Amino acid sequence: MPGTVGTVARSGARIFGMGPVSIFAVYFVVWWLAFLAVLPFGVRTLEETGEHEGGQAPSAPSRPLLVRKVVAATVIAAVICSLVYILVEFRTLTIDDIGIFDPPGR
Repeated sequence: MPGTVGTVARSGARIFGMGPVSIFAVYFVVWWLAFLAVLPFGVRTLEETGEHEGGQAPSAPSRPLLVRKVVAATVIAAVICSLVYILVEFRTLTIDDIGIFDPPGR
């Protein structure tokens, strides 16, 4: 249907690129991955610090430093999402480049 592309483009719908929902979805997933990746850094257990008392797991962190880890995950996710956004918006990265959607034998 040759008239479809022009009609969709004139209606304001996005054909290429990332909309706000896509950007949020990518940021959400990347933020959680970054948070889980930085979570173990800098953790010292109660047993290592000598603060272990009865009723606690010896492997529990003495100071988890969660605020630092949230900030680190936020910065990492912002950088990665910015790179993904730039790659998608300038059509450097497309769904065809990912390769998992190619049929077998191609």
